[in-house]
Amino acid sequence: LTRPIKFTATRADSFVSDLQGRDLVTTVELAVAEDGQFLAYRASNVSNVGARVVSLSPLGKGIALVTGGYDIPIATARARAVFTNTVPTQAYRSSGRPEVIHALERLIDTVAYELKIDPIELRRRNLVKTDAMPYKNPLGIFYDSGDYTENMNIALELSEWKTFSSRRAKAQEQGKCRGIGIANYVESSIGAPSERAELHVNPAGFVSVIVGTQPTGQGHETSFAQVAADVLGIRTDLVEIVTSDTDVVSFGGGSHSGRSMRHAATVICLAAEELIHRGRRIAGLAFGSDETEVDFSNGQFSTMDQSLDWFELAQQASKMQLSGDLAGGLSITKDNEMHTPVFPNGCAVCEVEVDPETGVTLIKRYVAVDDVGRVINPLIVDGQTHGSIAQGVGQALWEQCLTDRESGQPLMGSLMDYTIPRADDFPFFITELNEVLSPTNPLGIKSGGEGPTTAALAVVINAIVDALREYGVTDIELPATPYRVWQTIQSARAA
Repeated sequence: LTRPIKFTATRADSFVSDLQGRDLVTTVELAVAEDGQFLAYRASNVSNVGARVVSLSPLGKGIALVTGGYDIPIATARARAVFTNTVPTQAYRSSGRPEVIHALERLIDTVAYELKIDPIELRRRNLVKTDAMPYKNPLGIFYDSGDYTENMNIALELSEWKTFSSRRAKAQEQGKCRGIGIANYVESSIGAPSERAELHVNPAGFVSVIVGTQPTGQGHETSFAQVAADVLGIRTDLVEIVTSDTDVVSFGGGSHSGRSMRHAATVICLAAEELIHRGRRIAGLAFGSDETEVDFSNGQFSTMDQSLDWFELAQQASKMQLSGDLAGGLSITKDNEMHTPVFPNGCAVCEVEVDPETGVTLIKRYVAVDDVGRVINPLIVDGQTHGSIAQGVGQALWEQCLTDRESGQPLMGSLMDYTIPRADDFPFFITELNEVLSPTNPLGIKSGGEGPTTAALAVVINAIVDALREYGVTDIELPATPYRVWQTIQSARAA
């Protein structure tokens, strides 16, 4: 047609062409000593990759972390992918990790119940200790840092775990079943290893930072500007973040796998430090002194009797005949590579109330404690946490994609059939951060976008099973829809 065209999918189109998130069958076994010490773990994971392979990320990333944050000395894991007549699966928030953490944390609750050991004490006894960091898990993965016990301590305090029995008794008076669950998690973050930042000091009074991670609502424009402003000693409103424009952005690793803040902040810091060094050299020329005599502090280059800020220096530089590596003035381009993964971690506590007559589950409290390494902007991280919880709880309670076995035809053809969570499905979340810096990068950043999803599946189901134990319920399959919960109660009553 010699002009741009675009295809707009209907919802029905999307249900047969878009990629799915999670589809895993897992069999897990845990060997436990009489005193509750974990001895060994075995996992066999079968991942549905659909009619063709798009990605093995969920299978690969999950299998490496089957032992979670627990010090299990021996583990064996088998990972298999199978073809089916569904649409392909692909990485979805916290690719592969919520499934394996769900299996592990459900198994730990089962062990605690069967061995009559307090589930908190059982976890506390087996969590990886802080002084063991960096910790090598039995599959050869090195966890960079964390204080897993403190995560759980904070979560227990915020959830008022000790007074839960009184809330359960009150719910029972009203004919409801109240339950509480806990889940610890470890997830990994790496992504594309390379990132580039370009910094340009404009004489007009602002600094441009060009970086190749495109934001999709994460607040990069704010947090990247904070990092650049902090190192350069200027106000954040004087920093312009440039992304997405391919006429300007020459290279970047993109926004995925929880990599953006860690990679971008690191390369921005490195570029800013080189820009400061370049600035001292140019200021020395402007002052007629040696660069070693030029001090830099709070955005000012100064000697004993002269001083210029970034923008005054940029104006001076534009009038100078700079040569060699200073020919570009106050501009710098910096590339950086990081190949070492980081391991965000945390703990969640969920309290639910189940109506045994309808199977409807209401979330009454939800606590999330996360170690994302250094926090650049707590408000942005908190927003990421809220969204991350919602995505995980959505899978735990409502989101189910049914497909006809013979034809592969989706039976959920619209969002009237496929339930996604809404704001009024949730209470106000209680969130807290437990910062343990990562030694893998200059700022100690891990990742803040995916961790709360990782714990959500397990903590919700643990809470529901706890609520229904009076009926003899020991497990419930995902998602715990009202109909499935009701069926489980009826079956347990009949038994």
